[in-house]
Amino acid sequence: VQLQASGGGLVQAGGSLRLSCAGSGRTFSNYAMGWFRQAPGKEREFVAAINWSGGSTYYADSVKGRFTISRDNAKNTVYLQMNGLKPEDTAVYYCAAKDRTWGDYDPTQYDYWGQGTQVTVSS
Repeated sequence: VQLQASGGGLVQAGGSLRLSCAGSGRTFSNYAMGWFRQAPGKEREFVAAINWSGGSTYYADSVKGRFTISRDNAKNTVYLQMNGLKPEDTAVYYCAAKDRTWGDYDPTQYDYWGQGTQVTVSS
C-alpha cells in the first residue's frame, strides 16, 4: 500500500492541526495504521495507532488527551487530530501501515511508510 501524508505546517503553541494519510494500491481496511514522529537528532517515536476497523486506538503518554487518531476506510484515509500543540511536538510526522495485529508501538513492525509531513510549533 502506498501512503501519502499531508496537513503539516507551522502553528503557535496551543493551536491545532489535522494530519491526513491517504492510502492506495491495496485494501486499506486490511491494515492497522500508526503515526510516528521524528525530531532532529532523535529517534523515531510512536505517537498513535488504530486497528483495521477503528475500534481500538493507542496513544503515547505524551499525546494522550490532546491527539486523536481516526480512520475512514471508505476514503482510505487515517487522520491525526492534534490539539493543544506544544513546542515539543515539533517533528516530522509519518504515517505507517501494518498487516499484523501486534506491535502497534514498534516502528519495526510496520511495513509501509508515508513520506512524512513537517509539524512546527512555535512558542
